[in-house]
Amino acid sequence: MFYPLSFFIGMRYAKASKRSSFIAFINFFSVAGIALGLMSLITVLGVMNGFEGELKLRNLGITPHILLDADQARASHNVTEWLDSIDEVKAKSLHIQGEGLVQSVKGIEPIMFHGIEPDVFQTTSVVANNMLTGSLDNLQAGKYTVVIGRALSIKLQLGMGDKLRVITSDSSYFGPFGRMYSQRVYTVGGIYDMGSALDGKVLFMHIADSAKLLRSRTEEIAQTRLFLHDAFDYQRVTERLEQAQIQSSNWRTQQGALFDAVKMEKNMMSMMLLLIIAVAAFNIVSALVMVVTEKKGDIAILLTQGMSRKAVMSIFLFNGAYNGLKGTIIGLVLGLTLVLQMNNLLTFFNVPIFLGPNGQNLPIDIQWPQIILLVFVSLLLCFVASLFPAYQALKTNPATALKYE
Repeated sequence: MFYPLSFFIGMRYAKASKRSSFIAFINFFSVAGIALGLMSLITVLGVMNGFEGELKLRNLGITPHILLDADQARASHNVTEWLDSIDEVKAKSLHIQGEGLVQSVKGIEPIMFHGIEPDVFQTTSVVANNMLTGSLDNLQAGKYTVVIGRALSIKLQLGMGDKLRVITSDSSYFGPFGRMYSQRVYTVGGIYDMGSALDGKVLFMHIADSAKLLRSRTEEIAQTRLFLHDAFDYQRVTERLEQAQIQSSNWRTQQGALFDAVKMEKNMMSMMLLLIIAVAAFNIVSALVMVVTEKKGDIAILLTQGMSRKAVMSIFLFNGAYNGLKGTIIGLVLGLTLVLQMNNLLTFFNVPIFLGPNGQNLPIDIQWPQIILLVFVSLLLCFVASLFPAYQALKTNPATALKYE
């Protein structure tokens, strides 16, 4: 097979180790550093992506993605048909939200109640897929049943069919004995478990029952809740709503700080591990500088034989690129293997980490665009690190280099 001369010589220099053991030693550790850095970065990003995905599934499965202002949504012409034309919107329903207290014979806890349309919620919300007992179908108008989280059921020692009292100040009024709070007794019709902090703070009831609790009519206070295919696409939908002059609120009001913290942590971890790759890549500089110093006589002979200076420079670019490519491939294979076998390794070493959908295993999410970007950045750093030694080789003066040969 035919190879360009500069490529052939560059590979000879990169693989030669008998006469230049110290250079080979530095080359080995630069390759190892690139491989370990890339392996660590792939592993950390896979775990962090999985953790972020679990937070999105659990927390944003309960929190409304977008809520439209009730008055403006009703006043806008053909708003229902217009919302159906937005690709990011999966479904919509009427929604009532309020704060209050829930009381049982065992205690009292602050909660947020969501008045929902069970038929829509059953097919669009992940809560329906995480029911321990009961069903969202038990939420029927006039039956005054609620679906509560497992954490809340444990705190108040509630089970299926038990009674609880929901108290809210959102519709309080002054009576003969002072301020009177709206309250009603409900029956537990289901218990869900999302594994979220919101399990102990949010309960669901039929939208008609929530309107009666607030002493109002559904059509007067109900907002329009939008379910998105991806909750992180809220900005695109919000911009279109603003263009239509419809006011709205989104999940960032309640959960934005949490996801910002997770994103910042992921970015900082990525930056620190990327610096490891950068340090390893620039070890190539020291190795190639020594190679150039040792091979000055060879370079001079090649120049006197008619090889162009650009071809001489290419020799050492190929040399550095080879080490970078070797380290990147090794790091890629080790990183993907480690992240895919992470849960098996944790089980083997008996390390209890339970963050998965059902409280089992570590969540892993490999995003291939990220992997491709990491490989590209790693190779780019190695190429940049090879430029300076290659330029030093290009400036070699044959007469000076062969003076004492």
